[in-house]
Amino acid sequence: MSRGFGVAAGLDPEVARPLAARCAELGYDSVWSNDHPGAKGLETLAEFAAAAPEIDLGVAVIALDRTPPEEIAADVERLGLESSKLWLGVGAGFSKKPLTRMREALPELREKLPGVRLVLASMGPKMCALAGSSYDGAFFNWMTPGFAAGAREKVEAGAAEAGREAPPVFGYVRTAVGPDAAERLAKEESFYRDLHDGYRNHFARLAEPEGTVGVAAADSPATQEAIAAYEALDTVVVRGLASASTEAMTAVAQAAAP
Repeated sequence: MSRGFGVAAGLDPEVARPLAARCAELGYDSVWSNDHPGAKGLETLAEFAAAAPEIDLGVAVIALDRTPPEEIAADVERLGLESSKLWLGVGAGFSKKPLTRMREALPELREKLPGVRLVLASMGPKMCALAGSSYDGAFFNWMTPGFAAGAREKVEAGAAEAGREAPPVFGYVRTAVGPDAAERLAKEESFYRDLHDGYRNHFARLAEPEGTVGVAAADSPATQEAIAAYEALDTVVVRGLASASTEAMTAVAQAAAP
């Protein structure tokens, strides 16, 4: 299991750069950003790259209903991101036929983004199978260790049916550390639980109490123990739940370091 560290897009460069440098020192293999309507994840990755050019970069995920492949390619070029170091996560967003959208988008993504490793946002079994059969990786979100293990089996089955080796499986593990950890995790989770039907259906399948999907720990030993349970993931991307300051984000990165 390797480990990455993830943040929300739009993190202040004065925080993003020292955070990335510290993550490299701590032994993280990659640094990640999400992508949302208010900020582009690729721009946050450019700040990471400036401070920690030696480690991989990941964005998870860019919704194709909001940002088409040609715009993604233009951003990668504009920002000078090195294709060989980039894991590009993509998802269907609010597309009416998400599985069809992601299947049909792949040839264009390959054409527009040569050399970039394409990772598919995978929650349901059919999307997991598509990731296994066609993409360079699968990216899980909001899963328990047990659910992630079952989803990984779907990725592997899709790969086997396509006659190829299963791609790596990544996943965000929301992580809060300290006396207010449980409150931070519950707040983050409550937002996603009712974001749209995809998430509503996903949390219904999980059937877990609110505020329990992820890691809320008092200290580093408890954090490490909880993260270790996600053995179904090839790369755990620790999504730090902390205030957007260098000190607070670095504290979570240190507590969860590989």
